[in-house]
Amino acid sequence: MATDIKMIFCIGLAVVLSGVGQSALVGKSHSKGRDDPVLQYVVNNSLREHPVLTKLKLRTLEDQWNVMMVASEQAQFMANLIKLINGTKAIEIGMYTGYNTLSMALAMPDNGRVVACEIEDTYINIAKPFFQEAGVENKIDVQYQIAMKTLDALIAAGEAGTFDFVFIDADKSSYDRYYEKSLELIRKGGIIAIDNVLWSGRVVNPAPEDVTSQTLDALNKKLHKDERIDLSMLTVGDGLTIAIKR
Repeated sequence: MATDIKMIFCIGLAVVLSGVGQSALVGKSHSKGRDDPVLQYVVNNSLREHPVLTKLKLRTLEDQWNVMMVASEQAQFMANLIKLINGTKAIEIGMYTGYNTLSMALAMPDNGRVVACEIEDTYINIAKPFFQEAGVENKIDVQYQIAMKTLDALIAAGEAGTFDFVFIDADKSSYDRYYEKSLELIRKGGIIAIDNVLWSGRVVNPAPEDVTSQTLDALNKKLHKDERIDLSMLTVGDGLTIAIKR
């Protein structure tokens, strides 16, 4: 196994072990986990947040759906993964207000490119001034349409197998399709990160009427058996799967 992949699994193991003796699923530092002293200790002693990211986070917290924002500690972890694999091309499926999009763009060199998929123009309008303020608007390609159209267009344009990192954080009913398209677009050794894979713990023996939990549970089980990837599932945020294309 390549050195950088070994490092990724070591980082993941450290994250998992940090929860020993605590609840396995603490949540995000800006929402469910904001009152957890261990998680706040982690944030206070590891988060190195760019000042424009801080501004965007504070703006996003004004939105009623701010729970959808990627936790700052998770965004930093994924930015470090991008740096670790020398990533220059990434896709975000479900941009929201752009906190994680901005985090990824800041982690990339000047020739970096982040394709950000979003269907709500309100959130795009919130995000863009912060992209400009951080000086990375030239790295970010916002696609205002259904994500599957963007992914299909990238494949049709000959970009299959050229992306380093994909983050999936959109409608859960389409997660499986997003995953399959991402596998086409990602290079060998590239990373697919999938958010909300624990769904507040509801994926454990999901209720018959809970279609979303059943969908996520089915995807988790599929990935566990998928020989096309190496895999780690972490108790970060609402659950984060890291899949590395073989």
